[in-house]
Amino acid sequence: MDKSYLKERRLQLGLTMLEVAKRVGVSEATISRWESGDIDNMKRDKIALLAKALEISPLLIVGIDEDDNTKKPSSLPPLTPRDERSIKKKLESVLNDLMPDSALAYYDGDEPMSDEDKELLRISLENTMRLAKQMAKQKFTPKKFKK
Repeated sequence: MDKSYLKERRLQLGLTMLEVAKRVGVSEATISRWESGDIDNMKRDKIALLAKALEISPLLIVGIDEDDNTKKPSSLPPLTPRDERSIKKKLESVLNDLMPDSALAYYDGDEPMSDEDKELLRISLENTMRLAKQMAKQKFTPKKFKK
């Protein structure tokens, strides 16, 4: 794994390997090996100390881009009116299958599910169906049809 950004950041801050090593509590050689990528399995406490010393996010050190971690729903393809109708139809079908007279899904043993719980379940199912549809569109749409 390429960790050259660690060295670049250290140099940007005007720090020597010895200064960073003292702040983190490791040897200069360890800092050198981290910067060259020879050591990939850093301990969590050392990641936190190194991030503090270099004034960067610990996520960057472990190779997680903060932008990837906070993906916005807009990065998924939009749903068409046809998709909306399909989701609505499937949702109605699933909810009808869960009606108390046709199944025990709304019944937890003591008392039937409240109207509020039913509505929360409906919202959850709808959001899940929307997300699944968008993810499927993103994954299975050929590149030539993507905008």
